[in-house]
Amino acid sequence: MILYGIPNCNTVKKAQDWLKEKNIAFEFHDFKKKGITNEKLKIWFKTFGAETVLNKKGLTYKKLSKEEQSALNNENAIIAYLKQNTSAIKRPVVEINNEPVLIGFDENTYTAKLAK
Repeated sequence: MILYGIPNCNTVKKAQDWLKEKNIAFEFHDFKKKGITNEKLKIWFKTFGAETVLNKKGLTYKKLSKEEQSALNNENAIIAYLKQNTSAIKRPVVEINNEPVLIGFDENTYTAKLAK
């Protein structure tokens, strides 16, 4: 299992704490240090939708002008933006065996999908 995110994000910390509490082993992929590939983003778009992967509720996105926000109107534009601004990716993203299974953190969803 890989948990993608940034270390100072409270939502990522909640997910990490939940996984540790349940003794579920995971590898942490720090967007800030390791970046993200176009291919990975495309897979996440296919699974969750580009509008979900692009965190419009986050400060990074909200700081954009209305013109900049409206320019993010197709997958290629969103990928280019997210590669430069990884903190605008909704997080955390959980993958199991290279398959994306969760985005964001909701304890009930994690319990349903991950708890044994």
